[in-house]
Amino acid sequence: MTKEEARQRIAALSEELERHNYNYYILAKPTISDYEFDMKLEELARLEHEFPEFLSPSSPTQRVGGGITKEFKSVKHRYPMLSLSNSYSKEDIEDFINRLKKSIDEDVEFCCELKFDGLSISLQYENGVLARAVTRGDGTQGDDVTTNVKTIRTVPLKLQGDYPPFFEMRGEIVMPYESFDKLNEQRVEAGDDLFANPRNAAAGTLKLQDSKEVARRRLDNYCYYMMMDGLEDHYQTHYESLQAAKKWGFNVSNYMAICKSVEEIFDFINYWDEARHQLPFAIDGIVLKVNSYKQQQALGFTAKSPKWAIAYKFKAEEVETELQSVDFQVGRHGTITPVANLAPVLLAGTTVKRATLNNEDFIRQFDLHYGDTVTVVKGGEIIPKIIGINFDKRQAGALPVEFVKTCPACGAELIQHEGEAAWYCPNAQGCPPQVKGRIEHFISRKAMNIESLGEGKIEFLYDAGLIKNAADLYDLTYDKLFGLSNDKVSFKEKTAQNIIDALEKSKTVPFERVLFALGIRNVGEVVAKTIVAEYHDIDAIMKASVEELSAINTVGEVIAMSVKAFFENPVNLNIVERLKAAGLQFAKAEEPTSDKPQVLAGKTFVVSGVFAHYSRDGIKAAIEAHGGKNSSSISGKTDYVLAGDNMGPEKRKKAEALGVPIISETDFEQMIGSSNQETKRKEDPKQQLSLF
Repeated sequence: MTKEEARQRIAALSEELERHNYNYYILAKPTISDYEFDMKLEELARLEHEFPEFLSPSSPTQRVGGGITKEFKSVKHRYPMLSLSNSYSKEDIEDFINRLKKSIDEDVEFCCELKFDGLSISLQYENGVLARAVTRGDGTQGDDVTTNVKTIRTVPLKLQGDYPPFFEMRGEIVMPYESFDKLNEQRVEAGDDLFANPRNAAAGTLKLQDSKEVARRRLDNYCYYMMMDGLEDHYQTHYESLQAAKKWGFNVSNYMAICKSVEEIFDFINYWDEARHQLPFAIDGIVLKVNSYKQQQALGFTAKSPKWAIAYKFKAEEVETELQSVDFQVGRHGTITPVANLAPVLLAGTTVKRATLNNEDFIRQFDLHYGDTVTVVKGGEIIPKIIGINFDKRQAGALPVEFVKTCPACGAELIQHEGEAAWYCPNAQGCPPQVKGRIEHFISRKAMNIESLGEGKIEFLYDAGLIKNAADLYDLTYDKLFGLSNDKVSFKEKTAQNIIDALEKSKTVPFERVLFALGIRNVGEVVAKTIVAEYHDIDAIMKASVEELSAINTVGEVIAMSVKAFFENPVNLNIVERLKAAGLQFAKAEEPTSDKPQVLAGKTFVVSGVFAHYSRDGIKAAIEAHGGKNSSSISGKTDYVLAGDNMGPEKRKKAEALGVPIISETDFEQMIGSSNQETKRKEDPKQQLSLF
């Protein structure tokens, strides 16, 4: 094949594949089979590999991902990305319309649309080709995520038809329920933490460094607003512009309506408050926009939001179902947690079968009886909660739910510590769920990260009598493992060797993670790191008194007593000595001195929210690089709360009550005297999903 023949074939294949992509994802009317599409895509990829000079950034092959983004460049928005005012009642909508009528002396019609529960994106097009995709960020500037956005099939890489030379489309990137459920299933198998909801999963996915992984997660995008200079010269209404954008190749929702009265608006709202459960993606409300561009211009903007648009937010979804039974689960610290088994019911797009009951006080407060009709709310969380009981439906003779008095796993009599609502099983060394739970915590990703021991292998090894604590793991050998099997687990040659290799690799895990892995009550990742920063080896920690440990910022007496009690237990001391002998790190490694000015020395920060220029880990690293310390909770010892978007309301309330200064990301950058790109790098984009 000559170069000219290759160029023509590549152009023809690219055009054909984009047309098929549009038919499939936008029109939902495929004209060829998936197999035929894949064969054509493979041919295109092969030709582009042989003739790389003809590879275009807008080629359909660029959707499969593969590029690695080490740093997401910060980009200033050409048009600010503002937020919407929220409303929660018919009265709010009526007030909104009355305010408009004071400014506009003519009839107003509204375009009512779904409020997608995802993350906003700005798509910039130059001469019909996707030039840049930028996140909302702080509204003034966001992150360039073009490489990852190209993997989303409903984002056109090249437009068709009569489009302007330059414009922006604003859209919402969402993760469909099907993709979300599949992703969480994979995370369960891998032993990773689950995503709380599709919105967080989409946000975390968009900031992954590996675009191939982004492509695998199957994000979606819906466009809802066009922006360009002189827009009103091309289109009279918002609705008209969206219909034009749909013809160019954009995925514009079909679920919108033109309404002229409060009654029509609430007909639309009420319909979708029910019908949203049938959608393949999450929505959390309805958006009302003045349809006329002329009227939009007349109304203008506030500093934060347009005056011509408002969002009506749905209430947290509730549903009634039957309480069938209660399980009492045993945690790794012996805590007994009651969990309700419910008659399966559809709630917020998923089938709910279980709900947390917290503790004995919760059961008594609600006066729960077996067979009760309970009200369950999900509210964006993984584990639903019971928030009420329909006493009118209680059956005569229904038995009350009684909290157990003995451990459901080992039969030991439960104990309750003074001032605590929880009940505990005291049989720490002989209660199977506690023992297995501690070992599973030890090998978890944020602790020793011994991946090869997941997927039920700990339970198998415990039941086989090979391990009773974490130290026993390092007595395992290839010969002990090879050939073991049951109906769920089989230790074949590769599996056995992978475990031995992973155990050996874990001996390089730094001390603060080893301390966290020991599973000391109340000692999480941040506390472990704080203690290690103060006491650099395990012997010093074991010798420290409760008073000395309490003096460490963010530790306090409760945590100090937990640490002291742990190391006063002969069983725990024996495990630590064996882990030492196995070669684990029980002293802090010498760290290179930071070349940053130590302007935050002696200052303690609590980080909350989402930031424009940093991941959560990135901004914490910047604090430490400049001499500051991080804490997970606000106290009188906290110097600053560093707040981003979506700061936790409880943290804000506590900071204000204690008089702790709340500073913004801009304030922080001024404190460290930094505005260069190096300090704005995204050191771990995965952490961007965590809000609190």
